[in-house]
Amino acid sequence: MSTATTTTPDYSPTVEVLGAVLAPGQQPKRPNALSTSMTFGWRSVLKIKHVPEQLIDVTAFPIIMTLMFTFLFGGAIAGSTGEYLQFLLPGVLSITVVMITMYSGMAVNADIAKGTFDRFRTLPIWRPSPMVGYLLGDVLRYLMASAVIVCVGLLLGYRADGGVGGVLVAVGLLILFSFAFSWIWTMLGLLLRSEKSVMGASQLVLFPLTFLSNVFVETNSMPGWLQAFVKINPITHLVSAVRDLMAGNWNGGEVMWVLIASAVLIGVFGSVTMGLYNRK
Repeated sequence: MSTATTTTPDYSPTVEVLGAVLAPGQQPKRPNALSTSMTFGWRSVLKIKHVPEQLIDVTAFPIIMTLMFTFLFGGAIAGSTGEYLQFLLPGVLSITVVMITMYSGMAVNADIAKGTFDRFRTLPIWRPSPMVGYLLGDVLRYLMASAVIVCVGLLLGYRADGGVGGVLVAVGLLILFSFAFSWIWTMLGLLLRSEKSVMGASQLVLFPLTFLSNVFVETNSMPGWLQAFVKINPITHLVSAVRDLMAGNWNGGEVMWVLIASAVLIGVFGSVTMGLYNRK
C-alpha cells in the first residue's frame, strides 16, 4: 500500500500585498521641532507628577529663603524688616530660580546613566529635542518658585510699585535668563560621570555668583576689589533688572544686558551641548 504525500508550495507574498498590510494608511508626517520639543517637555512634567516630592525645592526652599533672609538681615541692614523686604524680595526671587537651573544637568546625567539617551538618538526627530525638552519642562518649576516667592512676599508686606505688569515682565525676563543659563548645566550633565558630580560643579559656580552680587546689599557698600567682581557678575545685572521692573522703573540698559547675555549663553553653551550630544 503506497501513501501519497502532498506538498504545499511556499507562499511568497508580493510587494504590493506586504505594502497593503504593513502600511494600510498614509504614512504620517515627520514631527517638527516644536512638537518633539514639547513632547519631551511634557515628559519632564510627568516626572514631577509621579514623584511630587521633587517639588520641595520650588515650594519649601523659596519660603525658607524669603523668611530667613528677611528676618535675619532686615533689622541689621535696613533697620526694619518691612523696608528690607522691598529691596530683598526681587533678589531672592532671582537667585532662587537661578539655583533651580542646576537640576537640568542632573536630569540629563541620570538619563544617560540609565541608557535612555541611546533610545532617543535612534528616533527620527529633531536632534536637540530631548535637550530642549528638559529645559522647557523646568520652566514649570521656575514659574512655581516665582509664584511661591511673590505670594510669600505679599503676605509679609511686599508691594510692587510696578504693579502686576511689572511683576509679570520681571518674571518673564528671569525665566528667559534661567532657560539660557540652564544650557551650562546640560553641558556638564553630558561631560561629568554622575549626578553628584554635576551638583557639586553647579554649586561651585552658583554660590559665588549668587552671593557675591547685589542680592542682599547695595554694591557701593562693598570693598572696592569686591565691587569690581560684583559689577561684572551676570546675576547682578539680572537682579537689577528684575528689581527695577518690579519697582516700576523700566531700566532699558539692564534689561538689554540680560537679553544679550541670554542670547550669548544659548549660542555658546547650546552649541557646545549639542556637539557633545552628537558625539557622545
